[in-house]
Amino acid sequence: MNQRGFDNPKLELDIPRDLARWVGVGIFILVLVLLASSATYIVQPGFRGVAVTLGTVSPQFKPEGFGFKQPFITHIVPLSIRQQTRPMPAECYSSDLQQVKMEVHVLYRVPEHSVVKIYQDFAGEPFDSLIAPRVQEALKEVAATQSAEQIVKNREEVKTKALELARRKIGANFLEVVDLVIYNLMLSPELEAAIEMKMVQEQEASKAKFTQLKAQIDAETAIIRGKGEAEAIQVRGSALKANPDFIKLQILQNWSGRSPLVVGATGGGANLLMSIDDLSKHMAVTNRSGAPASAPSSAPRSP
Repeated sequence: MNQRGFDNPKLELDIPRDLARWVGVGIFILVLVLLASSATYIVQPGFRGVAVTLGTVSPQFKPEGFGFKQPFITHIVPLSIRQQTRPMPAECYSSDLQQVKMEVHVLYRVPEHSVVKIYQDFAGEPFDSLIAPRVQEALKEVAATQSAEQIVKNREEVKTKALELARRKIGANFLEVVDLVIYNLMLSPELEAAIEMKMVQEQEASKAKFTQLKAQIDAETAIIRGKGEAEAIQVRGSALKANPDFIKLQILQNWSGRSPLVVGATGGGANLLMSIDDLSKHMAVTNRSGAPASAPSSAPRSP
């Protein structure tokens, strides 16, 4: 059997040839994969691509999605156009030469038409070299026009003015500064105590002024009410004087039909509660007899 194998040299030559063929096919497939991966790119959502070919930057950015490029010599640099937030410390001096420290959060975004310029001039990250210095400068200029107390009270106004000034310095068409948020305003302990005391005094003064104004209004209201009541009584009295029968009409309208009760004296000196009719009869009997009449035996009428 071994003798046959040695007698067939063609079989020995076919095995290396097949192996070389498979190796060649594998190398060819690998080259195709590398070529395909090097000739295509993908830009993720929220990003724009900057094409760099042998150190030369393309003036047009690449939109998000799939695309082709020159293999091996061109690479795509992704730059974010999403809104970003970066904190930064800030230090400035007020108009009364008081040091004010604060923490500022800057909200900004890179417009897509500026991504190429941002990559060329600021290596794709403009915050440290462009945004932070301009915002710091704007805050210093605004703080220099107000006292430390005004900066604490008018924080929103300081922020608005600094934002407008920073936008002008940076360029609204080049880079978009969305907003500034000021945190942790810090003054010296002595200045904070003085401002707090002054605010408390102002509140107490406002409270005292309000109390005084309220008392004045209450007094004026009482005077007006008294004048109104006096005028009403005067008008009512004039009307009753001009129409005396109105009182009789009021008595008749309010009378229940029963005689009113009065206190009458008996012969023994005791007082009884009786109606006017009973009192009249009692007085008539007294006048005829010349002597006091005895009081009625019935119980007094209740009203």
